Amino acid sequence: MDDLVRWLGEQLDEDTRAASSVHTLDCDIHAHLEGDAESVRATMAMFHQAPGLVCDCGVPARMLREIDGKRRIVDRYAWLREHGDTGGTAWVLPLLALSYAGRPGYREEWRP
Repeated sequence: MDDLVRWLGEQLDEDTRAASSVHTLDCDIHAHLEGDAESVRATMAMFHQAPGLVCDCGVPARMLREIDGKRRIVDRYAWLREHGDTGGTAWVLPLLALSYAGRPGYREEWRP
């Protein structure tokens, strides 16, 4: 399970990096991208530094909340395992990992 904990952490790190570049086409940031080249560069720089301040669609913020929730589950499981009391929660991480099954490094042995 330690490999699964580590691998899931890597997937969540990747999701965190991707969250700043994901937003819907209805997002107001598109209106800001119609100016001159310097304005577009400045807007995109702000978006990547703080997506919630520029992006109004809510998708990056929701993604970050979901990632945080998943990370807390992984951390809690790792803590329980470290202290010898998983309390019958061995099924949790394989279910979380299932949504990442198409990514490199996923092992079939983790499939629930």
